Amino acid sequence: MPYPETDYRLDDIDRCILYALMEDGRNTTAASIAETVNVSGATVRNRIQNLEEQGIIRSYTTHVDFERAGGKLMNLYLCNVPVPEREALAHRARTIPGVVNVRTLMTGRENLHIVAVGEHTNDLQRISRNLSQLGIEIEDEDLVEDEFFSPYTPFSPDDDRRTDESDDFISLTGQANIIQLTVRSKAPITGHSLKEASDRGILDDNTLVIGIERDDQELTPHGDTIVQSDDIVTVLSRKHTDGTAFEIFRGSGSETVEQ
Repeated sequence: MPYPETDYRLDDIDRCILYALMEDGRNTTAASIAETVNVSGATVRNRIQNLEEQGIIRSYTTHVDFERAGGKLMNLYLCNVPVPEREALAHRARTIPGVVNVRTLMTGRENLHIVAVGEHTNDLQRISRNLSQLGIEIEDEDLVEDEFFSPYTPFSPDDDRRTDESDDFISLTGQANIIQLTVRSKAPITGHSLKEASDRGILDDNTLVIGIERDDQELTPHGDTIVQSDDIVTVLSRKHTDGTAFEIFRGSGSETVEQ
């Protein structure tokens, strides 16, 4: 299914939904996710539908233990195909009976990975021949013993388990940096106006918010502008390091990067 090009930006609710579905999609309900993120079940269902329409959630799959399901063999083929034909050959490989997964890689000789299941070795040999007939060169192959899945940690609702998203830095003369940061829900500045943050000492004289992006809108910061979770803020930091900026907009425990 083709998906439209999109610049859809995930927020904390979206990330928590994706984390929950990746962790246990079968037993996770909209109600249980809603309780975690403090929204209604209807909101979660609407978000899931939107994520599906955007092509971010592409499918819901079942992880099958084929050895237990009748002692079947699962084989991984590491293949090489010409880059211009990679996508077409990947779709043609999916039509071979027994093929259950096809993955294309951007670079390297082994740029097509194919997983297939067979009753016995004759089935796997048949699949090998069918792949070769398509013009797919098998570089290597091996039986798969097991595979394990984990949810993507940065989507976790637990901030302590999330890694920092990458940021944009521009180094200026005079030990100043322009930094772009995503505001987290538990950050000290979240929910405060810029003037209030300054009066309370959250923002110091060396840190100036010069831009805010919110819901695809560019906001010009003023003293009464309230900083919200998931805002993308552009900050002028006059300090040699940006550690204070990380802490203000992301909370304690954020990793700092020295310029």
